[in-house]
Amino acid sequence: NDDATELERVVSFVDAPGHETLMAIMITGASIMDGAMLMVAANETCPQPQTREHLMALEIAGIENIVVVQNKIDLVSRERAIESYNEIKTFLKGTIAEKSPIIPVSAHHDVNLDILIQAIEDTIPTPDRSKDKRAIMHVARSFDINKPGTRPAKLRGGVIGGSIVEGEFNIDDEIIIGPGKKIEKGNKVHYEPIHSKITSMQGGGLNLGNMHAGGLCGMATPLDPAITTADNLSGQVVARVGDLPDIRESVNITVSLMQNMVAGEGEKPSPIMPLRSNEMLMVNVATATSVGVVSNVKKGKATLTLRLPICADSGQRISLSRRVGSRWRLIGHGTIE
Repeated sequence: NDDATELERVVSFVDAPGHETLMAIMITGASIMDGAMLMVAANETCPQPQTREHLMALEIAGIENIVVVQNKIDLVSRERAIESYNEIKTFLKGTIAEKSPIIPVSAHHDVNLDILIQAIEDTIPTPDRSKDKRAIMHVARSFDINKPGTRPAKLRGGVIGGSIVEGEFNIDDEIIIGPGKKIEKGNKVHYEPIHSKITSMQGGGLNLGNMHAGGLCGMATPLDPAITTADNLSGQVVARVGDLPDIRESVNITVSLMQNMVAGEGEKPSPIMPLRSNEMLMVNVATATSVGVVSNVKKGKATLTLRLPICADSGQRISLSRRVGSRWRLIGHGTIE
């Protein structure tokens, strides 16, 4: 009965694939996540390498509000479903998700989806977000929404999309985007923040006058669409003028390395060696990716000189990945001092 139904809450879901580079982004994006669903297929033994990776990422990120979903129960016998449930319980013992609810579901047959929704509601509450803080958005996508051949007089400004992590934005707000655009003069390169204005906003397919922390947002601007095309501004930070986090070409970090690299199928866990001076690491902070050269390694601390600058605050977490063969492998995280 629609008359008896009231809108209580709107939830955004972010899929986090098991690839290590994307998992690194998941770790540093913890500030925009209120909780997580850990998916486990009943027709596979638990844990799979990907399941281990995701639980490790949740522990590193400090995400404690977790609902475990035992999916695909329609594909197995009752005995196998119970066996799978016990495998999950054993796997979670001693981890951050030890006390998390485990909900058996069949998405295909809509079995227990109501119980899953209730578990999300009970386990992952909406945090109290102050609208009085500075307004900050991490840019995940940017677009040119004009069709090819559009006449100059009818061109529309660039669009940026991402997650608001602090405060509130309103239409007509003056905004600043950093680190901004690359400026080359002779042999010198520096970055200048981009100034613009919000002309309209969308969230959940609706046109809105304002948006606050806790959701995905699209902002239309008067920017030249050549600046925003093809995700050119992905990894940047949007803030109201005066609120932009520091633009950093190097970072001093407190380092926390994992004991072993995540082992894939057929691989044995290999120990992670300490950071070395002059080695290159891939760095992820929120939606930004850069490469840093290590120096001044001493007693759990290090300095990274970045190829691409980042906008970040002291205390913000970054993920660290090391080149092993042809792949970047996640080795731990650092906290910016």
